[in-house]
Amino acid sequence: MAGLFVTFEGIEGCGKTTQAEILRLNLEHDGHRIVFTREPGGTEVGERIREVLLDNRIRGMEPLTELFLYLASRAQHVHELIRPALGEGAIVICDRFADASLAYQGAGRKIGTSRVASLNEVATQGLVPDYTVLIDLPVEVGLARMSARARGKGKEDRIEQEEMDFHLRVRDAYLALAREYSGRIEVFDGRLEREELAQNILSRVRRVVDERLKNG
Repeated sequence: MAGLFVTFEGIEGCGKTTQAEILRLNLEHDGHRIVFTREPGGTEVGERIREVLLDNRIRGMEPLTELFLYLASRAQHVHELIRPALGEGAIVICDRFADASLAYQGAGRKIGTSRVASLNEVATQGLVPDYTVLIDLPVEVGLARMSARARGKGKEDRIEQEEMDFHLRVRDAYLALAREYSGRIEVFDGRLEREELAQNILSRVRRVVDERLKNG
């Protein structure tokens, strides 16, 4: 089978990281070779950049600076990990990818999605996911989950600390992307119980995998 690139997207607190991990375990159980990764991160360079981007002690980061840091991590990620894994026929599951910059920096930071899309094209070398899971839920629900999680780990990261309006713009942008790229991005209800949501995602991704196997 040719490699398959699956990404997970959604607002803070939507549960995408948990769902991506559940999908990884199920597909490995099915016998597939899985490469599981995340953005920012995925490489040594990317993980160092991640530390800067999420450090809540950093104040006043210029939106373009933030964007270019994400793009730098992404360029290294595609070059070092994602493209090689796809070339070897693996299923790559990535927790956030280029759509995240369109939503968070393009809309959330008001840089503009068209500007971000042009820069994404350079950073990704034109790589687009085969299938994207967008877990959607109301912002107030995500923020409540996030606050509870922050109490457990002791702090919120720099992005999680943003105001409500920021997160509302991010959610709206994700839903707009889902409408624009409905053949690639599928929306799942993040309010469902974890097990039901996981089963819905697994069922759909298995169909995508079967289609890829059929087409070689």
